[in-house]
This record gives sequence, structure tokens and C-alpha cells, in this order.
Amino acid sequence: MAKQITTVLIDLSGTLHIDNTIIPGAVQALNRLRNAHLSIKFVTNTTKESSNYLYERLTKLGFDLRKEEIFSSLAAARKLIITRQLKPMLLIDPAAMDDFQDLVTDETPNAVVVGLAPSKFNYDELNKAFRLLLDGASLIAIHEGRYYKRPDGLALGPGAFIKGLEYSSNTKAEVVGKPTMGFFQAALGGTDPVQAVMIGDDVKDDVAGAQAAGIKAILVQTGKYRTGDESTINPGPVKVCASFVQAVESILDGSI
Repeated sequence: MAKQITTVLIDLSGTLHIDNTIIPGAVQALNRLRNAHLSIKFVTNTTKESSNYLYERLTKLGFDLRKEEIFSSLAAARKLIITRQLKPMLLIDPAAMDDFQDLVTDETPNAVVVGLAPSKFNYDELNKAFRLLLDGASLIAIHEGRYYKRPDGLALGPGAFIKGLEYSSNTKAEVVGKPTMGFFQAALGGTDPVQAVMIGDDVKDDVAGAQAAGIKAILVQTGKYRTGDESTINPGPVKVCASFVQAVESILDGSI
């Protein structure tokens, strides 16, 4: 007999909201999950804002969540920097600097840490990072997202710039966020993967990443989803749903 789902991992951007626009019905659907007494963890590769800023923005949008339920790639990157006592050059958005302010030093960086940072992805900054890598600095990718959804359409993620740095410096980046198995295992916090399900809009980072860690995954057709995404991975998602609302319904009616 299949084990009962006890834990739901939920992506944020593209799954619950797009910038400050809520996916229709997402607030109510999240409340239904809470009323079912399921354990909830919000797993996100969002690097555009600090954990405090993200929490405050989501609660203002009307989502019922607790700060400790957010497990982000920023937090994973911060932990790695502290554990290894790295001196990082941070290519991250200014709104996310709050999470790293105490880790910035005047010493020569020995690591280049890259998140989504449109204002930093210019020739001078990338060239500075390139030269550090040539001198032996390590390359840390908070995540390698290919693209993300903005109100005006899809936009390049940090993956393109990370790959460029890898190519030019002949260095391989260490990825700390989704879709790495370590990220999902840390998010589970000891929960048996077969008792968990992931809901997300990114077929590779959310769905394939979760399934590689033994977690069932539902792909939602919002955010960055593009027609046919579910056919680009093997095995495919356990279910494809129009939105987070239908994904929650599938969990609650026991069809997952």
C-alpha cells in the first residue's frame, strides 16, 4: 500500500504568485492544505530578495505562512559560505544582500557566489568575477535557473551567466539550490521522501529535481511552464495540473 502524503513542498514564484500578482485561488488552496494538517515547506530558488523581504511580501499578498517554513537557496548558500569560511564576491540582487551583509569583508574574495542579479550582470562585474576564478576562486551557483516569469514575459535566469563564467574560466560551478538532491533532502528535514509531494512550475528544477530525490512531483501550468514541458523529462511528473488550486485538490482527494 502506498504511504500517505504527510508533507507538501511548494515552489513560490510562478506557482503561488508572479511578482505581486497572486495565482487565482492560491491563497484559498493553501488554506485548504493547512486545514488538512499537512506539513508545509516553501522551497524556492528565489534570490531576488532576502528571506525577511520575501516573507513580508508574501504575507502582504495574503498567504498564510511562517518564516521558518521558507527554505531557500539563499539560506543554503549562506550556510555553505559560513561552513567553509569563504570570502565571497556576491553577484546577487541588492534586495537579497540583507541575508549576507555580515559575511562581506574587505579581503580579496576566494569565492564567486552567483544568484539572480540583473543589475550586476554587466561586463565589468562579470569580468571581475572571471579574473577571481582564474586566480583560483571557487564558483558557487545559488541556482542555475534558465529563465523565470515576469509580468512582461520570460526573462533570462542566472544560468546563462554562470555557464559563461564556467566556459571562460574553465571552472565548474557548485550548485546549492534546486534541483540538487542535497537541497531537497535538507528541505525534507528527515521526512521519508515517499510521504512527500512537490508542486512547482519548473519541470527541471522543481519536478525532475524532486523526483530524483524520491519525491512525487506535480507540474503546474502557470509561471514559466511552456506547452510540452512534461514530455522533456523521464520519468514525467506524477500529474500535470492547470494551477496550484488543482494540484491541492489532487492531493486532498487522494489521487496522488
